[in-house]
Amino acid sequence: MRKTTFIQAINEAMRDEMRRDESVFLIGEDIGHYGGLFRVTRNLMEEFGERRVIDTPISEQGFMGMAIGAAMVGLRPIVELMYMDFFLVCADQIFNQAAKMHYMTGGLLHVPMVIRGQQGGGKRYGSQHSSSVESTFAQFPGIKVVAPATPYDAKGLLISAIRDDNPVLFLEHKMLYFTRGDMPDAEEEYTVPIGKADIKRAGKDLTIATFSYTLLQALEAAEELKAEHGIDIEVVDLRSITPLDMETVLTSVAKTGRLLAVHESQANAGIGAEIVARAYEEAPYLLKAPARRLGMAPASIPVSKPLEEELLPWKTNIKAAVLEMMR
Repeated sequence: MRKTTFIQAINEAMRDEMRRDESVFLIGEDIGHYGGLFRVTRNLMEEFGERRVIDTPISEQGFMGMAIGAAMVGLRPIVELMYMDFFLVCADQIFNQAAKMHYMTGGLLHVPMVIRGQQGGGKRYGSQHSSSVESTFAQFPGIKVVAPATPYDAKGLLISAIRDDNPVLFLEHKMLYFTRGDMPDAEEEYTVPIGKADIKRAGKDLTIATFSYTLLQALEAAEELKAEHGIDIEVVDLRSITPLDMETVLTSVAKTGRLLAVHESQANAGIGAEIVARAYEEAPYLLKAPARRLGMAPASIPVSKPLEEELLPWKTNIKAAVLEMMR
């Protein structure tokens, strides 16, 4: 095993798949000569050239439509959105074309493409560069949504996403990019299945179901709650939002009897509400106390660091929610 960063894991996944499959190409703003805003695509143009690492103008509507057309005729594009907030510029292409094309052609056409880029708060980028979009994408059948939290899962899930014959949204939280984790040797090939959650911390008193950067916050909160209050938290990393692995979540709740769903997007109509609703619909008898969701407060993310931290459902707010649930 070796240690590597989240950025390096994503870069390796794209490089390995471009070497394996000549139909894979990259397209987006500043991804070529510059190597991407966060340097995620660095050195790929040097190896694969301008025909497979395509720098575009600032026109999400244009290059997203181009990528969808390329996918429909047999290529496998990886599209980078510089900030996930910008998906609104090309929402018609994503939701009305990419997500629906397989169904609307009776299965004749596939759209094997990945839309990847960073989202979330923590860097004081303000309201138009800090959104979390997974709940919006989950409303549209036909597109899968994944959000890894570790370098190992990032590489394995991205390879699975590139090989999938459906459009996949691959979400990278900006606060994860320079985190480090254990990885197999670079030459060792592996994948992580889309739609399968993973228990990152075993516990017996309460289940936290979460993903992406809030997973790391939940793990820190769990360790502090154990040391300070003796509360033993089980932390489930969803990894995929669509499809959602409720079986793993409910298996955990069967052991703990309590459920807290945590995510960075707003609590209103978020994935946490879906998880709580399914728990009550599918297995209400497992709950010893009311299930809860914890999301961002209903406000635009400010530039102010103290205000941003107050709004986001990070460690302090997670600990407060758990203590309320354990009363």
